[in-house]
Amino acid sequence: MLMKSVWYNSKMVRIAAHVALWAIALSLPYLLDTHHGIHHEDGKRDINFQVLNFLTNILYVGPFYLNACYLTPKLFNHRRYLPFAAILILLFAFMMTAHAIIFYFIVGLEHFNIKGATNFLLPPFILSIALSMAFRLVQDKRKADQQARARQEETLKTELSFLRSQINPHFIFNVLNNIVALEQTRSAELTPTILKLSSLMQYMLYETDEEQVPLGKELEYLVSYIDLQRQRFGEKIPVTVDLDEPAGFYEIEPMLLIPFVENAFKHGVGRIQDAAIHIWLRVDKGILYFSVRNRFDPESKEEKDRTSGIGLSNVSRRLNLLYGDQQTLQITKADNWFTISLELKLH
Repeated sequence: MLMKSVWYNSKMVRIAAHVALWAIALSLPYLLDTHHGIHHEDGKRDINFQVLNFLTNILYVGPFYLNACYLTPKLFNHRRYLPFAAILILLFAFMMTAHAIIFYFIVGLEHFNIKGATNFLLPPFILSIALSMAFRLVQDKRKADQQARARQEETLKTELSFLRSQINPHFIFNVLNNIVALEQTRSAELTPTILKLSSLMQYMLYETDEEQVPLGKELEYLVSYIDLQRQRFGEKIPVTVDLDEPAGFYEIEPMLLIPFVENAFKHGVGRIQDAAIHIWLRVDKGILYFSVRNRFDPESKEEKDRTSGIGLSNVSRRLNLLYGDQQTLQITKADNWFTISLELKLH
């Protein structure tokens, strides 16, 4: 179970911590000034330079967060070094211009020296960029660790549910009864049925230990499951299946699609007028498009069977943990049709 957010992870506390750290960093040179309180003949000029230094130091806040929030993750981490360097040069030129404006118009000093200003501004500018990159690295590492822990917790939470409930006992018993009936009538469907059930159980119990499986294996599992369900319901439930396996090699988390199909067979059968199930899948430019539709009875008060599936809310949460913003799941109810549409960027 994921831990709830504690008080020190709140946005306001983080903002307050950043403000406090910057206040300390900007005040530190003056707090450590051993000549504080000593009066010089040109004391007014010393005060002007202190104001100039303080206002200039405030300018480093902008490049620090611009680099941490945009330049490093969007450019440097993607090896776009030339635009990264170009923007840093522009930032430094902006710092020089702002420093000159403060020098002339705010503090009222004269004889601005470009070389001296460059030697004065460049080392702390480089230091602020280096610190912001380190800050971003720590933030990314912390976020990656949190996501890894969340995935691990989610896996531990759902693993047993997947193994026990993806193929619910009622379905298994019905398939076994069908096998007995096929054996008694010596039907030609006996061997294919046993092979499909064996393949389905093998995938569920063994191959799902992998973090990812080829998309083709996941689709083979879906086809076996759907064929056995068709045999179970016969002609009573029209099932339309259009699964287009892509030519390229793609991987997907195991048993990620089956809950949607299982949900359709669970709630799209029974005393439903014009019951029907449609299952559709395409892959285009690395994006998986998956849709499952089934008719439902809006007046039905049927209580959900807790031993069947892990629930669409848990599947949605699992998708968010595994794929983040690289997936879109839409669930709609309209005109007695229950529709699930999934768009997923494949690995």
